[in-house]
Amino acid sequence: MTTCGAKAGGPSLDGVDVSKSAIVQGVALKGGEPVSRGYVRLLDAQGDFTAEVPTSLEGHFRFFASPGQWSVRLLTAGATVEEKFSLRWGEPVDLVLEVAS
Repeated sequence: MTTCGAKAGGPSLDGVDVSKSAIVQGVALKGGEPVSRGYVRLLDAQGDFTAEVPTSLEGHFRFFASPGQWSVRLLTAGATVEEKFSLRWGEPVDLVLEVAS
């Protein structure tokens, strides 16, 4: 397996005022490599769709949301991964969403 160059946890937060934000971000991996052709959905506490972003070439994604209970769902060819988490102001959540190859 090749080690990928994707930064675990997602893109840099340089220049983002995290004290005034509730942020979830991360990196999507498949078999240890970045998922560059995938989508990550943000779902509210009831599992309802809120937003969706494509993964970057490095597999990164980021959402700004309000504090509370959330989950993200990675959708990529032949696989889906979901993870639940809590958001708070000023405490970014960094995730690694990994699917088997």
